[in-house]
Amino acid sequence: MNYTWVENLPEFWLLPWRTGIGESDLMPKDIAARLTTAKSQLLATGDAQRLEISFPDKKNPRWYEFFIDSDKDESGETIGIVTTAVEISELKHREQVLKILLREVSHRSKNLLAIIQSIAMQTARFSGSVDQFLQKFRGRLYSLSNSQDLVTDSNWHGAAFRELLHSQLEKYIHPKDPRLTITGKDVYLFPGAALHVGLAFHELIVNSASYGALACENGSLTISAELEPDGEGEMDLIIHWKETSPATENDLSGRPPDILATENHMHDEVSDLKIKSYETSRFGSAVLLRIVPQAVSGTACYRIEDKSVEYYLRIPHRNFDF
Repeated sequence: MNYTWVENLPEFWLLPWRTGIGESDLMPKDIAARLTTAKSQLLATGDAQRLEISFPDKKNPRWYEFFIDSDKDESGETIGIVTTAVEISELKHREQVLKILLREVSHRSKNLLAIIQSIAMQTARFSGSVDQFLQKFRGRLYSLSNSQDLVTDSNWHGAAFRELLHSQLEKYIHPKDPRLTITGKDVYLFPGAALHVGLAFHELIVNSASYGALACENGSLTISAELEPDGEGEMDLIIHWKETSPATENDLSGRPPDILATENHMHDEVSDLKIKSYETSRFGSAVLLRIVPQAVSGTACYRIEDKSVEYYLRIPHRNFDF
């Protein structure tokens, strides 16, 4: 089968148009064979054919959709074949981007479900009743939801440190409350780090609102984010939470009994802390000392005294940008 008329031939096809040329003169042999087969099927069955074909190009493949139908005379006899090719490269590119995004959403959803499952299991482990479990689990799920909203709003890029912190604090203290001081770098945490740091803030905030600085009028809470060399030419992020309150030992009796624990000493001033295994700790301390540090491949230190609470979290550079 040869062509008798062609219009708007793409410039990258093999030969310029001339009367009598065939499929293999215009395009690669494998593509020509597909079109020839489709046209033969049209002649045999009378059914119009439709194909999507990719043409190799220097940068990206060029996609065309071919519509192949009969050209009939007034009596209904087939006198030829009409082939129309419409470029759909942009459509194919969007489809490919969408597939990539859907795979990414699926991957992130599985990660998020794994986090939720872990929270549910550990919360149940350290809850004395169903009501206690529901109360704690809802709070942690709400915290995770707030962080996830920030990550989603950023097109899955992550969340700014201060925005993440304020999203966790908003239910407990106004940003301009004189008890609250936030200093240091407003780094951009990548998605995984943002979700886990948000959980750490939630545990610290709930504890503070129950027993510490946020539970009294004259308490103080200072949160800082500073960069510190990691010894290998990169900068780590050091998050430091420090709260003070006029509480007495009796006031602190409701706190988790295990909070004096650490994995690695990050600062000389806390190197003399007593070490206590967190294997028997409550979930809040497990989040701060094990779950969050492991998630960001970092280290953490958490201590409580009669009138103060301090928490350090070191986050390696691959978890954030600044």
